[in-house]
Amino acid sequence: MDIQLEEKKGIKKKHIVIAIVVIAAFFIGQKLLFGFSGTTYKTDRNRLSIAEVKKGKFDDYISINGSVAPIATIYMDAYEGGRVVEKKIEEGAMVKKGEIILRLENQNLYERILSSENNLALKQNDLRSTRLNFDARQIEGQKSLALSNYELVQKKRAFEQNEALYKEELIAKEEYLKAKEGFDLAKRNNEIAIQQTEQDKKLRNATMTELNSDLARMRKTLSMVYNRIDHLNVRAPADGQLGFLDAEIGQSIKEGERIGQVNVLTDFKVEADIDEHYIDRVKRNLNAVIERNGKSYVLRLRKIFPEVRNGKFKVDLVFTDEKPETVRTGQNYSLKLQLGASNEALLIPRGGFYQSSGGQYVFVLSEDGTTALKRPVRLGKQNSKYFEVVEGLGPNEKVITSSYNGFGDAAKIAITN
Repeated sequence: MDIQLEEKKGIKKKHIVIAIVVIAAFFIGQKLLFGFSGTTYKTDRNRLSIAEVKKGKFDDYISINGSVAPIATIYMDAYEGGRVVEKKIEEGAMVKKGEIILRLENQNLYERILSSENNLALKQNDLRSTRLNFDARQIEGQKSLALSNYELVQKKRAFEQNEALYKEELIAKEEYLKAKEGFDLAKRNNEIAIQQTEQDKKLRNATMTELNSDLARMRKTLSMVYNRIDHLNVRAPADGQLGFLDAEIGQSIKEGERIGQVNVLTDFKVEADIDEHYIDRVKRNLNAVIERNGKSYVLRLRKIFPEVRNGKFKVDLVFTDEKPETVRTGQNYSLKLQLGASNEALLIPRGGFYQSSGGQYVFVLSEDGTTALKRPVRLGKQNSKYFEVVEGLGPNEKVITSSYNGFGDAAKIAITN
């Protein structure tokens, strides 16, 4: 007969094993999550910056510094190389489009002009001589054609008379044949004279056309060389202010060398550098605001330069309407660039903790303020004052916002007064 065994109550061995595994897993998780080493870092409260998490309006903007620049800058490069012989306008002066700023000289260019002029004169003489030769040949051809026509008429008349007499048997056959052969020869000579005249005419037209084309090209070339002489006068490309001029009397300037610039002052733009952290959020046509003497001035982001240098990229902004009366090139302004719409959110003030933790965790104070524990968080957008808290913190909690660089891998901070 089977005996029923009563199940023993209380903690069994397997329960102890499970509890040990759970506790070990918890501590391993804490170590992985917080880098917990079992140490506590002690510090004085006066060395910490402590802020309260609060709910409020998050303005999605960033503060950037910008410098005022002319709306456009036109560079002046030397069309022709040469030596500076006269400097008519100094840097900073206002100039009008087409006004001469520098005068250069180029002896090689002057020699090319003389050579081009000589070649043009020779070509003109060749054209004149050829035209005279063709005119003389044309006159001779016309004379030959006139004589041929005259002889043809005579030979034709003699042939027709002899033909009539031969039919009536009044002349010998030999005389008739001579008249006929003379007429045939005159007719052939006349055809050759006409053909020669036509060929001379075609040759004259073709040759004269070619010579006229060559002459036109040479005149155009000479005109271009004259234009190069004019380019030795460096002129202002637009109305504005001569920003800089890198040229002195006696200096040799190379062709294509940059020698100056003209700043167009009909309007202004603001050039600013933005941290590459925002490169995905900065778009064209975003608005920015300048606060100046209690008044706000709105700007529009006009251009984004894609190149990133030293962790920053460059943008250009322009005033949309009114601009400060005292705006001048080179002035520095602080701007608020609006990245998105405002919204209600949990806010944590900016501080050195972000550089230490990358925004992955913060130290949250206990209710009595004597300790702070490491807690993972997720932060969202940021502006010049606050970070947006997405998860990990609640309203009215207090966190350490100063740098965590000295905390090492501690998961707990003991705060002393």
